[in-house]
Amino acid sequence: AEKMSPTPPLFSLPEARTRFTKSTREALNNKNIKPLLSTFSQVPGSENEKKCTLDQAFRGILEEEIINHSSCENVLAIISLAIGGVTEGICTASTPFVLLGDVLDCLPLDQCDTIFTFVEKNVATWKSNTFYSAGKNYLLRMCNDLLRRLSKSQNTVFCGRIQLFLARLFPLSEKSGLNLQSQFNLENVTVFNTNEQESTLGQKHTEDREEGMDVEEGEMGDEEAPTTCSIPIDYNLYRKFWSLQDYFRNPVQCYEKISWKTFLKYSEEVLAVFKSYKLDDTQASRKKMEELKTGGEHVYFAKFLTSEKLMDLQLSDSNFRRHILLQYLILFQYLKGQVKFKSSNYVLTDEQSLWIEDTTKSVYQLLSENPPDGERFSKMVEHILNTEENWNSWKNEGCPSFVKERTSDTKPTRIIRKRTAPEDFLGKGPSKKILMGNEELTRLWNLCPDNMEACKSETREYMPTLEEFFEEAIEQADPENMVENEYKAVNNSNYGWRALRLLARRSPHFFQPTNQQFKSLPEYLENMVIKLAKELPPPSEEIKTGEDEDEEDNDALLKENESPDVRQDKPVTGEQIEVFANKLGEQWKILAPYLEMKDSEIRQIECDSEDMKMRAKQLLVAWQDQEGVHATPENLINALNKSGLSDLAESLTNDNETNS
Repeated sequence: AEKMSPTPPLFSLPEARTRFTKSTREALNNKNIKPLLSTFSQVPGSENEKKCTLDQAFRGILEEEIINHSSCENVLAIISLAIGGVTEGICTASTPFVLLGDVLDCLPLDQCDTIFTFVEKNVATWKSNTFYSAGKNYLLRMCNDLLRRLSKSQNTVFCGRIQLFLARLFPLSEKSGLNLQSQFNLENVTVFNTNEQESTLGQKHTEDREEGMDVEEGEMGDEEAPTTCSIPIDYNLYRKFWSLQDYFRNPVQCYEKISWKTFLKYSEEVLAVFKSYKLDDTQASRKKMEELKTGGEHVYFAKFLTSEKLMDLQLSDSNFRRHILLQYLILFQYLKGQVKFKSSNYVLTDEQSLWIEDTTKSVYQLLSENPPDGERFSKMVEHILNTEENWNSWKNEGCPSFVKERTSDTKPTRIIRKRTAPEDFLGKGPSKKILMGNEELTRLWNLCPDNMEACKSETREYMPTLEEFFEEAIEQADPENMVENEYKAVNNSNYGWRALRLLARRSPHFFQPTNQQFKSLPEYLENMVIKLAKELPPPSEEIKTGEDEDEEDNDALLKENESPDVRQDKPVTGEQIEVFANKLGEQWKILAPYLEMKDSEIRQIECDSEDMKMRAKQLLVAWQDQEGVHATPENLINALNKSGLSDLAESLTNDNETNS
């Protein structure tokens, strides 16, 4: 009997987990991943089973460390080992992110700061191909959970670090980080005293001022600020000043008539205060020098302090003024700008636009006068806001990716399948009648089996020729006929309108510039009729003189003896255009510039039809309309030779000689 091959040992989860836990402890102590690699290769089972077990072992060890209140260094060592495991391919790519989420959920905020420093330093690791796709959602959720736990006023710096980390991690076009619909943070409400009865302004102004100086000294304002204001600060100014923050929070209010009037009134008063109560440059410079000597850092707050006692100090603070003036400029940019998701009702009137334009200049002037380095600061703000317009345009275009993929030359062209025509499945030919549900409609529809041919029929050409339409007007223009002005066709408004339409389509004179001025439409048409009478064959034999008849007889005799080459001066016919368009086909675009077609006209032809023969025909018809009587085969042959299409030129010459 044949010997049976020994069966491989089966995978055992408890045993594998115990061995992985032991190896992980050993790897942490030795600060080396080799024990884990060795155990991974020895444990029986599929690779997927072993990876999942090792993931559980990591989470189990991390749980023990957190329960035992181990230091952040021990916790980070486990996460670093997991990163090494992913790189070596022995655990799943999401494991380090799961461990980080567990840690940040369990530790207090002061220790979370240390853990997040580790996350920030490893941003290059998270962005690598191995980790990015597996961990980006974990990191985003982890950061959002942290932001919910943090206070924006108490943990401002930590919140800022998280936002900066996300900006470094995700590309600019990442949809989760974009305010695509341009929504405002309406929760950012500025709270201030709205009860005039509780206000202390104007009552004990001097005492409150001194108390405010004692309490807030060093935080805002200037120790050497003047003790009196050129404009007294009362409750009305206080209320109007802080009410403006609601418009900065939600600019859409400015499009409402009543709200705009309120905003206009409050803004003029506040800006008047800024203009009349200017800061001293030497005072600001002295404060800055003292800060540098004492090594004091610039302190700012995430929210405005709206205490009445601070109003005087705030107006004396250059940085505070800059904040307010900059808010005005941002608001004006939104109101004037084109925003994709802005409602169609949100449109500024001419009066509002003019006020915004004048006020913008005033704000920039106030910024340049505000120390220190006001001029430089003003120019920098203007430059930044101009650059912001580019971002607005990018957002309006749907935030396209900045990464451009290189197009390969060997890319196969996509075959465009045309939609099946109705006649292909409803019926075709004289034997198959298409029923339209009505006897008369059915008769009309089936007059021609091929609908496209029916559309191309010459009987559908409703536009008259210049000779036909202006025949009566040319007769009336002849002095010998003695037709009074009031009875002439050119004085009929209906006739005049149709004449202009026809001239625009068929006559080259319509678009020719002229220095001659016409007081009325009949006068202009009279002038055009005289020009056409010289070019077109006479409409009636009755108005000819005897000399004209003799000359015409002589011309007829000459034409009989005329060579075929001379007769080529006749304009091309519709039939010739139809035949030649079929031959021209795809080469129509080469010929177009030599027929003096503009780029816009060429693009229009491309948009109108996908069929090459139809495009060629449209080109030739447009050229015929443009040239009028000068649209001759000879001129077309010259254009073909210039464009390098000599074969087609020779073919057209042969066809023309045959027709002659």
